[in-house]
Amino acid sequence: MKVLVIHGPNLNLLGMRETDIYGIKSLEEINNAIRSLASELGIDVNILQFNSEGEIIDAIQKHTYDALIINPAAYTHTSIAIRDALLAVGKPSIEVHLSNIYRREEFRRRSFMADVAVGQLSGFGPDSYLLALRAVKNILSKE
Repeated sequence: MKVLVIHGPNLNLLGMRETDIYGIKSLEEINNAIRSLASELGIDVNILQFNSEGEIIDAIQKHTYDALIINPAAYTHTSIAIRDALLAVGKPSIEVHLSNIYRREEFRRRSFMADVAVGQLSGFGPDSYLLALRAVKNILSKE
């Protein structure tokens, strides 16, 4: 089982920016937790972070994986291009957010990814990624 994890723009600043919303864990700490759980679950995980929409689309299209966990960050609410890339590759994807986007500003309550993803985990902080990894394991085990 190969899982690609993509972190979107500004997530490289986790632990330093808006800690009241996103928490105090750094992206590296979150990545280490993902790697640890992936190892326990027998999943080969590749973790990437991009601030550019085009780089996210390239990664979705070019990497080899069985499922995708993606936190598109601000692109969640603006990028039809990332949505189209998810559709084009036809791989199961799970949308992840650290904060509950539905309890935030009105413009953050719309996700262009939600209807093409298998599911969405929002509001559980770094655990959102770990819950998504467990869900991916279940999804891929059923195939």
